[in-house]
Amino acid sequence: MTSTYQAATQAPPAGSQTLARGLRALEILGDAKQPISIAQLAEQLGVHRSNAYRLLRTLEEHRFALRDDAGLIRLGPRMAALARGVAPGLMTSATPELTRLAQQTGMTAFLTVLDGEDIITLTSVEPVGVAAAIARRPGDRHAWNLGAPGHAIEASLGPAERISLLGLSASTPESIIAAECGYAISESEVIDGVTSIAVPLRVAGEAPAAIAVVHFRMPDQLSGVVAELQQTAERVARNYR
Repeated sequence: MTSTYQAATQAPPAGSQTLARGLRALEILGDAKQPISIAQLAEQLGVHRSNAYRLLRTLEEHRFALRDDAGLIRLGPRMAALARGVAPGLMTSATPELTRLAQQTGMTAFLTVLDGEDIITLTSVEPVGVAAAIARRPGDRHAWNLGAPGHAIEASLGPAERISLLGLSASTPESIIAAECGYAISESEVIDGVTSIAVPLRVAGEAPAAIAVVHFRMPDQLSGVVAELQQTAERVARNYR
């Protein structure tokens, strides 16, 4: 299946180094599990502390970053406003269906998209009334070739898309199996002891995507979970605006 989506796989033209560092700072803050210090930010950016401080002041002025009383840095509220504009049609269509899927399966359900060399979680829903569930944060990312969502997305790509988006001339073994089965399974590929099941989701104009569930073990009724996933993907695509 083809799509009008195109990724920027080529190296970007030379631009502002300051802008590039500012964007990288936001990525670092977004990936951090907890607020970080200015020294940690400078180290990860590979710049002097004074340069990192100047970047931080600009991000603070625009509310993209905040510092607490201890001087530790985290993303600011302005980032939440920007996030609402990411694939709004896809998010609107997916959220109620993910809620239904999470309750039907008793597993955390989430929507992922292909972004360059990464698989990124756009949104997730945890089931209510279960003993334990695995949290998936919007913005969580991992390499495209790890985990069921990545395998399902690769399986949905045509030969030309596979080359342009992933730089692959041939399918990986995992995606071949996913294409044959109509779904992908991974165990301990992204997180040790965690199992994920995913199906592809293709919507014209949007990045290649996948609907997935994640749990601590393989479900007893795998075929039933797969059917729920496939029906969810069909409804999301059908309801897309």
